[in-house]
Amino acid sequence: MSQLLSLSRAARLVGVNRHDLQRKIQVGELDSFDGMVSIDSLLSAFPGAQLEDNTEYSRVQFIKERAFGKRVFERVMPDVETLAVRLKELGTELMLSKSQNEHYKMMVDRLREQIVTYGREASIEVKQALDALKCWLDVEVVAVLEPDYPNPLAVRNQMLRVLSALVTVQPSGQDFFIDGPDTILEAALRAGIPLNYGCSGGNCGLCRAKLVSGEIRKTRFHDYVRTEADKRDNMFLMCSNTAVTDIVIEASVAGGVQDIPFQQIAATVKVITPLNEDMTLLHLQTPRTNRLRFLAGQSATLILSKSLKAELPIASCPCDDRNILFHVKRMPGNLFSDYVFERLRKNEVVDIEGPQGEFILHEKSERALFFFAFDTGFAPIKSLIEHAMSLETFSAIHLYWIGAHENSLYMPNVGRAWADALDNFHFKTIVANYELDHLPDNRALKMLDMFDEITQAHPEIVDSDIYIAGPHAASAFAEQIFLGMGLPKSRVFVAD
Repeated sequence: MSQLLSLSRAARLVGVNRHDLQRKIQVGELDSFDGMVSIDSLLSAFPGAQLEDNTEYSRVQFIKERAFGKRVFERVMPDVETLAVRLKELGTELMLSKSQNEHYKMMVDRLREQIVTYGREASIEVKQALDALKCWLDVEVVAVLEPDYPNPLAVRNQMLRVLSALVTVQPSGQDFFIDGPDTILEAALRAGIPLNYGCSGGNCGLCRAKLVSGEIRKTRFHDYVRTEADKRDNMFLMCSNTAVTDIVIEASVAGGVQDIPFQQIAATVKVITPLNEDMTLLHLQTPRTNRLRFLAGQSATLILSKSLKAELPIASCPCDDRNILFHVKRMPGNLFSDYVFERLRKNEVVDIEGPQGEFILHEKSERALFFFAFDTGFAPIKSLIEHAMSLETFSAIHLYWIGAHENSLYMPNVGRAWADALDNFHFKTIVANYELDHLPDNRALKMLDMFDEITQAHPEIVDSDIYIAGPHAASAFAEQIFLGMGLPKSRVFVAD
């Protein structure tokens, strides 16, 4: 049997997500062994996978990075020291394999000599049997030594082992890759795994984890002092170390909003970008040593000029916990809104408190996702979608952005970029041409007709998870539609 790979590494090799592999395993198109797959069976299930395909995979990844609003890596190569250690490990494996091959060759030669020796004194029947055994052995040895074309996936796997390391988290069983110079914590957050952490700067020690197997390397200085007990128990800081080899760690993962602490952070305004005459994008940046820990879909309270407050949904992915985005609507006469649109300037300090809310992604589900954003409900939906994309575990994602008017759809290009970058993402905008914060009978009938068209176009929606955000009247109406279709409340989620 050829080398066995984890589903995460196998998915990366052929440029698909884990859900695609799990589906092939379920229908019998891909053999698995204790949750792992062999390179040979992987190549059989994906015969078109070639080494050159990595270029297209990288292109899609680049599009995804831009669409998600994440920073683009300078390079995907690890630092020189980490690269050297990984190459050394592969060299050691090569030397071990060569040594084993020499040992087996010596054993075969000795076996051949023993066959000849025993044949001299054996009876005719035994001698014939030994001669036949010797001929079979010679044929098999020639076949083994005959040069063959390398398995392209095996070659690519060796390359990926140099470029990236796989981290498996216990006891949750989640895993992720470390690409480039990222620390273990940075890579986990980028992959959508909410590991426990505090300052992310090596001061508090909240990101301590236990190294179960594999090798790590310290890449950043930290003030936190490891005790002798920490050293004895293989405890280390995830914010200051990277993985040299594939590693297994013991670390806590946030299972819900109760695991996220309340925080107070003084951030600064990095960019204020008008989206149209009624909406602006507020980009805040936290200090490097005090980042905002939150779950996708949650909100935060912003405090301007020490007194003006507003609770707003976070419109960015937790994978970039230093750059926090908010969508602010112009509301003449509202002191907070007036300050943002008329007085707020770059580098001004904005206090952040939170996070709040329980409108979060239920990650353990592998069902298709349907998102319905009404007007500014796009902000928390955007955060959820970016997080879902970073997880790459969902079969399909559908986004319907329903605006009261044309200018209510203030960032349509984001959805189009997602649809262009991902095969399993579907995006559609709808203009209602009526206000969504109040639904008298005539508007309710129009909205009912709208959802009838949507549900008829997607009969599979009854087997999916539904997420709804926006004005209360529209959100509550949509919720009742899906509950009336027989979906349980545990699969219909509405923003707070």
